[in-house]
Amino acid sequence: MLDYIRLEVRRTLRDKGFVIFGIGMPVLMYVLMTNIGAGPGGAGMEWKITSMVGMAAYGALGAAVGTGTGVAEDKHLGWLRQLRITPLSPIRVVVGRGLTGSVTVLPAIAAVLLVGALVNGVRMPAWQWAALVGLLWVGTAPFTLLGLGNGYRLSSQSTGVVNTGCMLLLSILGGLWFPAELFPGWLRSLSSWTPGNRFAELGRSVTQGGAPGLGTVAVLAAWLALFGGYAVYAYRRAARTV
Repeated sequence: MLDYIRLEVRRTLRDKGFVIFGIGMPVLMYVLMTNIGAGPGGAGMEWKITSMVGMAAYGALGAAVGTGTGVAEDKHLGWLRQLRITPLSPIRVVVGRGLTGSVTVLPAIAAVLLVGALVNGVRMPAWQWAALVGLLWVGTAPFTLLGLGNGYRLSSQSTGVVNTGCMLLLSILGGLWFPAELFPGWLRSLSSWTPGNRFAELGRSVTQGGAPGLGTVAVLAAWLALFGGYAVYAYRRAARTV
């Protein structure tokens, strides 16, 4: 399975579209949101840190969900048919592709955090930077499985559109672009149950010197189980029809 993971990572990182949109777009949005129209003194440090976490989470979420687009293309090309004749079980195939997605989210996270430190002057102790990267990395697991499920279940033409829609919906509703505190009361309550909101909360808790709450972990674990079941079901269904 390690050979399979290495192969998929190399294929993803050679994709120019992933580099431009998966890494470059969150960085550009972060710079614009914290430096354009912020006045002579620029945006406050609190907003720079909050936006940094939100845009790093947005980039990671997009890279994770986007893993499914490659899966759909592989299915169309017959790669899934080849996997069926290997000793890999459906769960191992899904886990292997999920681990691939977890590796490819790291460049998006690192790029935004690097711009936060070098361009916006964000300063935190080393342990906070390390914890922020680690939690955002681990927290992408539900989104990777969602993308995989869509890739296995949908056609190659539909997967890209659906994954983009999922990414935007989860990001906006989760408060990654704008703080959920600005939402109307009913939307703020709904947002607290979404995986995007709790994902960003992982990072924000670290920047505030604390640890993720049990509620945050529980909500993400529930979404992880739901999307994981969906991905395995979608793979088994696809394996029977290709």
